[in-house]
Amino acid sequence: MENELIITPKTKVLQLIEAYPQLEAVLIGYVPAFKKLQNPVLRKTVAKIATLQQAAAIGNVKIEDLINKLRAEIGQDLFNQKENAMYNTEKPGWFDESLIAAELDARPMLAAGEHPVNQVIADLKGLEQGKIYKLFAPFLPAPLIDKASSLNFNHWVTKTGDESYVIYFSAI
Repeated sequence: MENELIITPKTKVLQLIEAYPQLEAVLIGYVPAFKKLQNPVLRKTVAKIATLQQAAAIGNVKIEDLINKLRAEIGQDLFNQKENAMYNTEKPGWFDESLIAAELDARPMLAAGEHPVNQVIADLKGLEQGKIYKLFAPFLPAPLIDKASSLNFNHWVTKTGDESYVIYFSAI
């Protein structure tokens, strides 16, 4: 096999479609939200940093199913993993509506082709200890949640509609 990339949950979306261009259509077919990857700006930004684990979360599909669909297309051995919830969807003890100090609706920014990550991270870094940040998004912003987690922020994800999420962040 000429391509040595083994597809795993940690594989970046851009790595995948560069190593196996034929899988772009499979990915889009399985996770329709990824049709946006055909936009060159999103391909350079989101696809470069988003992992397949995050793609599965955004598309609300099981990571094992996505990996196995992609692996089956190129003849790799199937993947087996016990399901592990990466994103907290249970109301945490630290949540208190009265502690919300700041919020951002990322939907207009994303609709305008802007990426809210830098704004959110800057807002989080300025968040007072014990306070909560509220983010509205049209999809699960998995890379952003991962980045905030790496900066010692707790999160709680709530789904408010078919295509809408509210994510609360609090400093650990």
